[in-house]
Amino acid sequence: MLTVRVTAPHDLARELCNRLRDEPTVSDIVYVPAATPGGGGDLLHFEMARENANNIMRMLRHAGVPTHGSIVVSEPIAVLSDAADAAERAAPGHPADGVLWAQLADRSREDARPSWAFFAFLLLATLIAGIGRVLDQPILIIGAMVVGPEFAPLAAICYAIVRRKRGIAGMASVTLFGGLALSTVIAWAIWTVVYALGLITYEDATTGPATEFIVSPDAWSFVIALLAGIAGVLSLTTSKSSALVGVFISITTVPAVGTLGVTLAVGAWDEALRSVVQLVVNLAGLFIAGIATLFVQLHIGRRIGLRVAARRARRAAA
Repeated sequence: MLTVRVTAPHDLARELCNRLRDEPTVSDIVYVPAATPGGGGDLLHFEMARENANNIMRMLRHAGVPTHGSIVVSEPIAVLSDAADAAERAAPGHPADGVLWAQLADRSREDARPSWAFFAFLLLATLIAGIGRVLDQPILIIGAMVVGPEFAPLAAICYAIVRRKRGIAGMASVTLFGGLALSTVIAWAIWTVVYALGLITYEDATTGPATEFIVSPDAWSFVIALLAGIAGVLSLTTSKSSALVGVFISITTVPAVGTLGVTLAVGAWDEALRSVVQLVVNLAGLFIAGIATLFVQLHIGRRIGLRVAARRARRAAA
């Protein structure tokens, strides 16, 4: 169940309250008149089944709530209520499979915007990956994968393509590709200085059987990226964020960028090219899988919405 708080003008709030009472996937409605300072608006508080949340949110938006008031959705730790249990049973599907598109839209807008924190984490991950390649330490490569934040704007681009949000797609593309390019240039400059000081050798930057996979892109690299992209999007859309760490340590985007900085610094052009290929292969797999997964979820959600509407129509006719 999801908890919803709505503030709206008096007439609109009363209308919404009556409509929500007729909705079987909504429970525990609390109506507080003149709840805002100065009595300018009323408060509605209720629980809704996650599986039918998009239909409820669509109704609230079409009623003009965001224009005249606000909608706040939160996820409670636990809901102990027979009415809430009945509302959840009335909604088709499983709660874990419900995708709240309003939440995903808000998150995508946030992840699309460039920030110093994003660039800092991406640069740190790039440098850690470079050190991992130089020392031939897979544990450092894994650490770089976990630190790297590149999946957030990548997922935002996938969402923007599926939902046709050009503004989000453009900003997220600048954040992602600009961040990767900036991290590569800075890492290249740092490793150039390190190489000039004699702290690493050409052999250090180009040898190491334990991390050779970074510069050995193949069909499996693409398959793994596809699977990781599906898992990553599912973890973001189905409130299973614990799976996201596993996604981070499955893709070779940041390790490829880190290796690219090192190999450019020492003049290992062949391995630099293979690092670029590895990066492109992984990004392509992630984009294809992410877009396809969101597209399928969107159409499944619409089918569920049609089932809910048909069930409501049959109940009204009876």
